[in-house]
Amino acid sequence: MSQQESFIYSFVARGTMILAEYTEFTGNFPAIASQCLQKLPSGNNKFTYSCDHHTFNFLVEDGYAYCVVAKESVGKQVSIAFLERMKADFKKRYGGGKADTAIAKSLNKEFGPVMKEHMQYIIDHAEEIEKLLKVKAQVSEVKSIMLENIDKALDRGEKLDTLADKTEDLRSQAQEFKKVGTKVRRKMWLQNMKIKLESSIPICGEHKSHYCRSPFQPAMMKHGMF
Repeated sequence: MSQQESFIYSFVARGTMILAEYTEFTGNFPAIASQCLQKLPSGNNKFTYSCDHHTFNFLVEDGYAYCVVAKESVGKQVSIAFLERMKADFKKRYGGGKADTAIAKSLNKEFGPVMKEHMQYIIDHAEEIEKLLKVKAQVSEVKSIMLENIDKALDRGEKLDTLADKTEDLRSQAQEFKKVGTKVRRKMWLQNMKIKLESSIPICGEHKSHYCRSPFQPAMMKHGMF
């Protein structure tokens, strides 16, 4: 999955003021995303809206809104993973200081390239992220089922040693899922370090960057979105 086939546009806003945004495409998606921003419910939450084969994903926390527009083929959880990663980086760089006083789009130059890097990272590790999220969901499901079973057992008046066995089963399954999750995270970390090391090696000769028009842009124009 390439960036041109996944993430289209992203921004960070304080309230309804966009402080930083990034895209490599042209179209009316910034205007649509801005309209959605104006209508977001108050309070910390996550929201997803669909429009013309695209999703507009929002993560709202402590007065700031993080948004990414993605192709419909990109899973919602992958988009949210990107927003969580971007939020953590933004808060680390600007939390409690520059972000509170920054004016509209004044952080584009600084944070725009960072948003691009996070987009590429999530795209490169989409498969691992989906596996990790699946493991977390399985852990939650097992925990829920086992707690429900324990409650039922208590209602039936089962012996304490039987309940202890059920609790141990829950712990064992949770540990197994944790091992799988740790293995996936370690693999992602090693791949990320490899990319960083490779990018730090100087290359002789000329290097020219080429920006290409999105292969699906004409199709989006045909549908009336861009």
